[in-house]
Amino acid sequence: MNLKKLRTYPLDKCYAIAEISYRGEPHFVVAAEKVDKCLLFTREGDLVDTIWEGPGGTMSIVPLPSDPGSFLATQRMYSPNDAQDAVIVAVSPKEGGGWMVNEIAKVPFAHRFDLLSTPAGKYLVVATIKSGHSHTDDWSTPGQFLVAPFEGLDTDTPLRFSVVMDDVFHNHGYLRRQSADGDYAVISGDQGVFAIYPPKEESGSWVVKQLLAEGVSDMAFVDFDGDGKEEMITICPFHGDTIRIYKDIGKDLLEQVWELPEKREFSHSIHAGTVGGKPIAIIGHRKGSSRDLMGFSYDGTGYRMEILDKDCGSTNILLHEQDGAYTLVSTNREINEIAFYRLEV
Repeated sequence: MNLKKLRTYPLDKCYAIAEISYRGEPHFVVAAEKVDKCLLFTREGDLVDTIWEGPGGTMSIVPLPSDPGSFLATQRMYSPNDAQDAVIVAVSPKEGGGWMVNEIAKVPFAHRFDLLSTPAGKYLVVATIKSGHSHTDDWSTPGQFLVAPFEGLDTDTPLRFSVVMDDVFHNHGYLRRQSADGDYAVISGDQGVFAIYPPKEESGSWVVKQLLAEGVSDMAFVDFDGDGKEEMITICPFHGDTIRIYKDIGKDLLEQVWELPEKREFSHSIHAGTVGGKPIAIIGHRKGSSRDLMGFSYDGTGYRMEILDKDCGSTNILLHEQDGAYTLVSTNREINEIAFYRLEV
């Protein structure tokens, strides 16, 4: 793999990234974890607009495909120690310029959230990293997985959340995945990794299936070895230093098949997918002497890692493909830099 940095833009404690359609073209929204801006960029990395100056605290951004240019985002989720006032806002461009930002829900400690499309309707799902605290670094309460029917922004019906899970400590990792029945969620924490399936009909129940019983901070899926079954690459444990790969070998839970020998302190950003038809994963870590972006692949005999960029301290990454060219956007939080790369394999 080859990663070439194309351009950068400064943003203190940059964190969340999402791709939206704006004026008929793909654009990137990038926002800060602390009190700072939310910015809009072209796919080439040109700054288009400042969406807001504050309040920041944005750890998740979710596009609204049915309303181009619009998205949902968290605000005031400044850290696990300062998130009791976290909210979800709806953001839309105004016809004459500027942006409308409206609060749609107050959800303390909302770390990740998303929209799931299912045959039974759409749901707004929220994974809270914990439920409360009494002092700094208090992790004595577990996080929750909350769900609410979502009818869109053009309704006055308030969101009504129900609890699907309330027993996952360090409830940090999240992915939206798809099955034949529509979208479902995967979350991770100290108790392991769980797939959470929405009801197939309005009167049905949510179903939780455990995939792994070991502590995981974040995970991603791709079929590295081409056998038709996706492996799960993980960061272990919470904000951990260990990279592992697990596989379905026909048992109740996934089994570990590989571990990176080197420890990478405070690993955080993660993505897995295919680039030019080749299965890859990319992981970044935020502490230590290197703070590298690392690429992972399978060479036919085993898994391998290579360094793609050094001393960047990435928190999140997003991969965009256009006409066979791949742009990687990384929020290099530890050096206060939004970076746009070209990725080749």
